Amino acid sequence: MKHLGDYFAMGKYFFVFSFGFLFILGCQRTDKVEKEIAQIDTNMQISRFDREFAKAKPEDIPRLKQKYPYLFPSQYADSVWVAKIKDTIQIELSAEAENQFGNLGEESSKLDLLFKHILYYFPDYEIPKVVTLASDVDYNNKIVLADTLLLINLDNYLGKEHKFYSGIQNYIASGLDKRFMISDVVSAFAQKVVPLPHNRNFLSQIIYYGKILYLKDKLIPQDTDAQKIGYEPDQLAWAQANEEQIWRYFIERELLYSTDQKLRQRFLDPAPFTKFGLELDNESPGGLGRYMGWQIVRSFMKNNDVSLQQMLSLPADEIFKKSNYKPKK
Repeated sequence: MKHLGDYFAMGKYFFVFSFGFLFILGCQRTDKVEKEIAQIDTNMQISRFDREFAKAKPEDIPRLKQKYPYLFPSQYADSVWVAKIKDTIQIELSAEAENQFGNLGEESSKLDLLFKHILYYFPDYEIPKVVTLASDVDYNNKIVLADTLLLINLDNYLGKEHKFYSGIQNYIASGLDKRFMISDVVSAFAQKVVPLPHNRNFLSQIIYYGKILYLKDKLIPQDTDAQKIGYEPDQLAWAQANEEQIWRYFIERELLYSTDQKLRQRFLDPAPFTKFGLELDNESPGGLGRYMGWQIVRSFMKNNDVSLQQMLSLPADEIFKKSNYKPKK
């Protein structure tokens, strides 16, 4: 005669078997998609303006202006560019970019793979012409994506310890590393495909960023979660270990449907840490609201049969209610 414990044991083994089967099936589907993506041709073109400008002489300015008119504002005389060619800091910047990136072999392959993924999920997208630069260390414009043009400022990816970044706050300098470059390109692309939230409440804001991060899950699956969100590995580990406590904080203080604009500064904007108003604040990474929105969107996509494009257009409240989100303990 079977005991009740035997039935529980059988159920346990059945659950493990079922879970394992579904996991294998999911991996097979992912492998199939990635094989299809690998066959896509992007016809990507990269122009190395950084190299051309570094080698240029004053008499080359007219040719460069004709080739790259969008990089030479008409209000500046040629003498400005001649002076820049001879500027010692510009010369050193160009040399450092060359030393760090060389022929852009690895970055070019990653960028091409990204465009393959974009074309798989957004087949009507026109791949932009890629132009690399090295000028001014403008970390607010590391990546500029227009309709047919992608500008990548290589001098913003020399590594957080580089001397050019010595006066920049640590939480900003940590993102000035080439391992975040492709993720930054996706962030720029997301502005074109992820609608801004119509609702001003906190839930809409965190799910907006959650959509962007889930987009990275699909477009750069080879990147780590830390690369996608712009964290160091230990910062990601902190977020994962404290997910339940963060969620409880949001719920107990009724933040989800609050329209207090200070919540953006506290939980979403780039910052050295997240502002809970607790003693542990300095231990936390910044922007944890984005991380939480990401987990909600991931839960929604796991529990609902919708396409990536469909999810991006859904309102935050619907995503949240259908996500069945439960924080990891």
